[in-house]
Amino acid sequence: MSGHSKWATIRRAKGANDAKRGKIFTKLGHEIAIAAREAGPDPNSNFRLRLVLDKAKAANMPKDNIERAIARGAGTSKDGNDLQESLYEGYGPHGTALMVMTLSDNRNRTVSEVRRALTRFGGNLGADGCVAWMFTRKGTISIDAGDEDPDEIALVAIDAGALDLDVEEHGVTVYAEPSDFKAVEEALREASYNVVEAQLAWVPNSTMQLGEKESIQTLKLVEELEELDDVQEVYTNMDISDEVMDKYQSEAA
Repeated sequence: MSGHSKWATIRRAKGANDAKRGKIFTKLGHEIAIAAREAGPDPNSNFRLRLVLDKAKAANMPKDNIERAIARGAGTSKDGNDLQESLYEGYGPHGTALMVMTLSDNRNRTVSEVRRALTRFGGNLGADGCVAWMFTRKGTISIDAGDEDPDEIALVAIDAGALDLDVEEHGVTVYAEPSDFKAVEEALREASYNVVEAQLAWVPNSTMQLGEKESIQTLKLVEELEELDDVQEVYTNMDISDEVMDKYQSEAA
């Protein structure tokens, strides 16, 4: 779990300063459209849409872009009606498991791009189910703890139904069953904790440790996949140490 949450933290920090903000907004727009299409345009009754809108606001996505994406999903605009969600499974260059979530209007293009990225870094695309058994679908809630006591955060989260949590340098990540996700997320917000991100994610049941060189190569593959227009999220079971993450960031700077 710790590797996943560390990578998510670094990815959010990078995204906040990424010059290619248009790509971030396009991906968020697709996710907003799908969420609105799935359960309606009202975030008060559509929890998935509310979560995506929180991500969009955190990324400073313009209000007009958000409204257009909601309109596409609600059917008042035809654009985006062909978007389909897909989940691809594969392996990194050193045997790590990868789950790649995509939104696309052309699955042939998407699978070709995902396969090309994996092959370029020495990985490979697998059959459906080849690595999914290594992950569990969970709600993940990332909190910037600041001066807050992690034990107090844990008490609030567990009382609301949380399964577990990780305490790290960058904050606290809370995990919940999908059925309890909304209640836990709302309890943490009502307790005035700084919820940085909340989403349903594929969380590894156990993690795999690699050497420094192999870890950085795998991180480069994950970033390459996330740069693809159709890719929304990438999950891996690699455990990422603080030292490796610091070196990866310094090399990427």
